[in-house]
Amino acid sequence: MFAERVLSGMRPTGALHLGHYHGVLKNWVRLQAEYPCFFFVADWHALTTHYETPEVIQESVWEMVIDWLAAGVDPNQATLFIQSRVPEHSELFLLLAMGTPLGWLERVPTYKDQIEKLKEKDLQTYGFLGYPLLQAADILIYRALYVPVGEDQVPHVEMTREVARRFNHLYGRELGFEEKALEAVKKLGSKRAKLYLELRNAYQERGEDEALMQAQALLQEAQSLSMGDRERLFGYLEGARKIILVEPQALLTEAARMPGLDGQKMSKSYANTIAIREAPEEVIRLVRTMPTDPARVRRTDPGNPANCPLWQFHQVYSDQTTKDWAQKGCQSASIGCLDCKQPVIDAILREQQPMFERAQQYLDDPSLLRSIIADGSDKARKVAQETMRDVREAMGLDVD
Repeated sequence: MFAERVLSGMRPTGALHLGHYHGVLKNWVRLQAEYPCFFFVADWHALTTHYETPEVIQESVWEMVIDWLAAGVDPNQATLFIQSRVPEHSELFLLLAMGTPLGWLERVPTYKDQIEKLKEKDLQTYGFLGYPLLQAADILIYRALYVPVGEDQVPHVEMTREVARRFNHLYGRELGFEEKALEAVKKLGSKRAKLYLELRNAYQERGEDEALMQAQALLQEAQSLSMGDRERLFGYLEGARKIILVEPQALLTEAARMPGLDGQKMSKSYANTIAIREAPEEVIRLVRTMPTDPARVRRTDPGNPANCPLWQFHQVYSDQTTKDWAQKGCQSASIGCLDCKQPVIDAILREQQPMFERAQQYLDDPSLLRSIIADGSDKARKVAQETMRDVREAMGLDVD
C-alpha cells in the first residue's frame, strides 16, 4: 500500500519551453530512476482557467506529451497518463468535497493570487475554488508518498495532508479495530511483533519520530501481511484508526529560475520564451535579437553583465571559463554582444539536439504516442480503482 510513489502533473495550456525543462522535466527524469513515478496531463485542471477555450487544451495535450518524451521522460520507467482518462479522480474529488471545510479552499495562497493575476478571466467559479481539492484527489488516489514541488506549492501539499488526515479520522473507524490490529501483530512473528509494539509505545508515549519510521519500515518489509492487516497496523501505530489515504510529503525541488529573453522569468505570459523544440534558426534569431546591457550603445562601450539579460543565460548554460571570458570581455568592451551570445546559442542548440531526435519517432508515428498513454492510463486506473474500492467501503458506499 505504501509504495514510495511520486506523483506530478502539468496543465496542457500551450507549448512547453525551456523554463519547463529546467524547472520541472529535468527533475522528473532524475526521479523516474529513483522511484515509481506517475506523471499525468492535468486536462481537467486546465479547464479551471481555460473553460471558455477548450480547443487550447485539446491542441496542447499530445504536443506536451511529446515534449516530455523529448526531454527524456521514459515510459518504460514512469507511468504517463491523461487525468480525464481516469474518472476515479473525479469520484474521489466529489467524495472528499463532502467533508472538506470551505475555509480550507479559500485560504490556499494561490487562490486569491491567481484571481488577481488573471483579471481578464472570470474565475469566480466552483471549479476554480475547488481545484486545490482536485489536486489533493490526484495525489491521494495513488497513495503517493512524494510530490515534487517548489516552495510556492508547499501549501497545496499541506492541505492534501490535512484532507487525508480528516478523511482517515472520519472514516478510518472499524468495528473491533484494536482486536483485529492485535491479531495482525501476531502475524508478524514473535520477534517482529515484539519490536513493533516496543516502537509503537516509544512513538505514542514519548513522541519518538525515529521509532515511528522504524516501525513503518518494519511493516514495509513484512511479506506475510494482507493489505487489510497492513493498513490496520499502520493506523495502529499512530492511534486507533485505519489509514485509508496516505499523507504525502512535499519533495522540494531545487529552485531553477530559467530567465526569459527579456530578463524576467521565462513565461508565456511575458512572450519571452524559447520552446523546448524551437527550430534552430528561430533559436538563433531569438537570442541574437534579445536585449543586452543598455549601456552598450556602441561596440566600444564597456558594459556590466549584472544589467544584461544574456548574463542570466550564461549562468544556466556556460561553464566557469566561458563565464569569465564573457564577464571580462563585456566589462572591457573587448567582445561585442553578438560575440557574447554565440556560446549561449551553441549551448541551447546542443541541449535541444537529443530532444529533436527523441521526439521524431513520435512525430513519424503518432500511434506510438497513443499507445504509451493508453497503457499508462490503464495502469494508473487500476491503482486508482484499488484506492476507490477502499474509500467506498470506508464510507459505506459498497452496498450491492
